[in-house]
Amino acid sequence: MRQISRHRRPQGGNPRGQGVRLWGRHAVLAALANPERRVRRIWGTREALGQFDLPPVIPISYADVADLARLVARDAPHQGLVIEVDPLDDIFLADILQAEVDADSRRPLVLLDQVTDPHNIGAVLRSAAAFDAAAIITQDRHSPPESGVIARAASGALETVPWIRVVNLSRALEEIAEAQYWRIGLTGDTRTTLGETLDGSKVALVLGSEGDGMRHNVVEHCDVLARLPISPRMESLNISNAAAVALYAVATTAA
Repeated sequence: MRQISRHRRPQGGNPRGQGVRLWGRHAVLAALANPERRVRRIWGTREALGQFDLPPVIPISYADVADLARLVARDAPHQGLVIEVDPLDDIFLADILQAEVDADSRRPLVLLDQVTDPHNIGAVLRSAAAFDAAAIITQDRHSPPESGVIARAASGALETVPWIRVVNLSRALEEIAEAQYWRIGLTGDTRTTLGETLDGSKVALVLGSEGDGMRHNVVEHCDVLARLPISPRMESLNISNAAAVALYAVATTAA
């Protein structure tokens, strides 16, 4: 494997010439603090911008609340701040796996199969940051591009948790297995609970979409299937809630 590095993606959900608008205090502050993020412009109310010591190289535009509302998604809670940035550079799975090996790390990976709701992607990023996951991994053509909705739901985690996009999730799972991760697919269609599968090994958690779950070929590339021990009164959990519970279980087992 190569040493960890960041590369520009030649293709993807956001063309390189197209900026991404983020909004809200947490998302904007995290973007400004991220040395990997190129900021194009920031808009804000005088009150909101007055709280920051912004670098002079960033173009600043003062605007009222109504003007800011026209820059973002409808009814988005911008909190007086909007920022336009370049999409983050791409990250290769091999680089993250090598970095984890070099650091002798046992942090979990989270793989999302055809999870397309940007709110869920953002919430999973937030949980991944909270429980110190090494990265989240999605298939490029079955996941949304970076957006203000994702950044807002992630509450800053978009800037701190590596988000790896791969061409083929099954091949990514093969690469993850070679790096000695135990691949656990979360589903309700098994009697085995997640706790029964955790033994302190390095873990890759695989979650499917809420409607269809994991695709067959993705299931075939898991070492074991497990369910969360939720009450029978509940049929299932939202994908972001399931990810948070599973990451907590992994973290407490590792401790």
